[in-house]
Amino acid sequence: MGEAKLKVELISFTPDPVITAATAAHMCYAGVDVEELKKKVSPEYAKKLIKHLAEAGHLSPLEHASFTFAIEGISRACSHQLVRHRIASYSQQSQRYVKEGGFDFVVPPKIKAKKEAYEKFLKAIEESHKAYDEMLKVAPAEDARFLLPNACETRIIVTMNTRSLYNFFEHRLCIRAQWEIRALAVEMLKKCKEAAPELFSSTDAKCVRLGYCDEKETCGKFPLRCDIIKEKNSI
Repeated sequence: MGEAKLKVELISFTPDPVITAATAAHMCYAGVDVEELKKKVSPEYAKKLIKHLAEAGHLSPLEHASFTFAIEGISRACSHQLVRHRIASYSQQSQRYVKEGGFDFVVPPKIKAKKEAYEKFLKAIEESHKAYDEMLKVAPAEDARFLLPNACETRIIVTMNTRSLYNFFEHRLCIRAQWEIRALAVEMLKKCKEAAPELFSSTDAKCVRLGYCDEKETCGKFPLRCDIIKEKNSI
């Protein structure tokens, strides 16, 4: 039992994702068969077309390129946020079939930074661990797991298409996003940029693209959308 460390691995993705997405986009406007279409979509043309699609907001062709990640070292609390992104496929380690004896756990940085809080946190984790082990002696794992904390580490395989990843990154790269899923988003984006830089070179939080924040509160980097509207109406 110990503190978990975030690990993100891109285990597979659509071969030639830029060409695939560009070919799908060109199909919409080309009156030719597939073989002829493939000849027309050169790497250079594909890069230009992908940039145009992103700028125009015509993102459906990007759904044909998908990426699969193996993720370790995140908490159950984080995974519950992750699976709220519904246009994706998930395969998560089961607490029903996999016993969590000696489970690793995630500690929030703000708790770890305070000695007294950190000690209380570790004590609570240890008590949860002992209670879980005792419960396994009299109940099945599917029932004993009710004693496991949200801090408990989980492992998950995630597949998202490019358009879904854009949505995920726009929300979870926000400075005000919860710290753990933001750290996960940062690592996932790094892997995406390495695999397909043309698709993800300008990917960032939504406020960067919009130039304003459409949340109720802001980090201060961009003005609130409601304030912009008020300013325009006052002119």
